[in-house]
Amino acid sequence: MFNSILVPIDLADTDLAKPAIETAASLSKSSGGSVRLVNVMPMTPVMLAEYVPPDFDAQQRQTSNDALSIVARESGIDAKRISTSIRQGGIYHEILEEAADVDADLIVMTSHRPSMQNYFLGSNAGHIVRYAKCSVLVVRR
Repeated sequence: MFNSILVPIDLADTDLAKPAIETAASLSKSSGGSVRLVNVMPMTPVMLAEYVPPDFDAQQRQTSNDALSIVARESGIDAKRISTSIRQGGIYHEILEEAADVDADLIVMTSHRPSMQNYFLGSNAGHIVRYAKCSVLVVRR
């Protein structure tokens, strides 16, 4: 049913993503599909650029890639059916771009319980649900 499942991962809170990873693992196993873990790194603010080393973005990308590889190994998903991606930019925009790039059938993600602020301003999960061209499953803890 789902050939390509995308799971956004916040490396600052990998415990939050565990329910989404478990759900994606189960769905991919039953359908024989693949799982793609994606992490979106924020852009380095221009005003900080002169205070960080020239290779700061490359270092951050490598650190994120290493951490995401660990999450992939610990997921329990067969190594042939899981891949990772590191992107940089706006969170929901980059997740939607990654979903389009890998032709995802489903995005499985976790979301914090919405606070009053999220109801009025929206959240990354809300944007993804609204604008994704594929199905989106939001898993609550």
